[in-house]
Amino acid sequence: MLKKLVLLALAVFAVPLGAQEAKIREVVEAKLGVPVVSVTKADYLGLYEVFYDGQILYTDEKASAFLVEGQLVDAKTMRNITAERIGKLTAINFAELSLERAIKQVRGNGKRILVTFEDPNCGYCKVLARDMQKLNNVTIYTFLYPILSEDSLKKSRQIWCAADRAKTWNKWMIDNVTPSGQGDCDSKALLENRDYGRKRNISGTPTLIFADGSRIFGAVPVSQIEQKLNSTR
Repeated sequence: MLKKLVLLALAVFAVPLGAQEAKIREVVEAKLGVPVVSVTKADYLGLYEVFYDGQILYTDEKASAFLVEGQLVDAKTMRNITAERIGKLTAINFAELSLERAIKQVRGNGKRILVTFEDPNCGYCKVLARDMQKLNNVTIYTFLYPILSEDSLKKSRQIWCAADRAKTWNKWMIDNVTPSGQGDCDSKALLENRDYGRKRNISGTPTLIFADGSRIFGAVPVSQIEQKLNSTR
């Protein structure tokens, strides 16, 4: 949306702390036309963190300037504060996931839990599917998330309606065997997955979600997945 530092000349007067956050929320919503989820005083430069639509912007106490799509980094530790905060603010409550709408695969003892949102026509998802064959002692819940094309929805229906969903999914994603079923069963779960993903700002595939609610986007190395699984079980 906005790609750089945007300066806004606003006639906004300082207000007491507490009411200040409310005033900043009001100004941001008026200027950007989006609902603000939270306004929090940051620990740096007197800035306020404004969380909206899965993103963070920073502003001063008078909302006289917006820093949009910038990354706040601690100069001493080089920690990416923005990335950490987005991770916390967008964390998924595992209890709210309707796992019956996912394809379940258990490997080994299945003690570690991993959830993925994937589109069957996503090339990076295919890379991820092949790499994840190396994972053991894990239960993988794959939510079919057809967002790339109408054909994605068609393939998702064929996979969801198959007698063996996991086998059909793997044959397509790993062996490139195109699903051949009619896809004429009750597949409302796919639309519910899509609605849920949009609500939770899952904007691309693959998206991986771990037991602590944190998420990783993209076909990351399996070593990174292993490390995250071991730290969150």
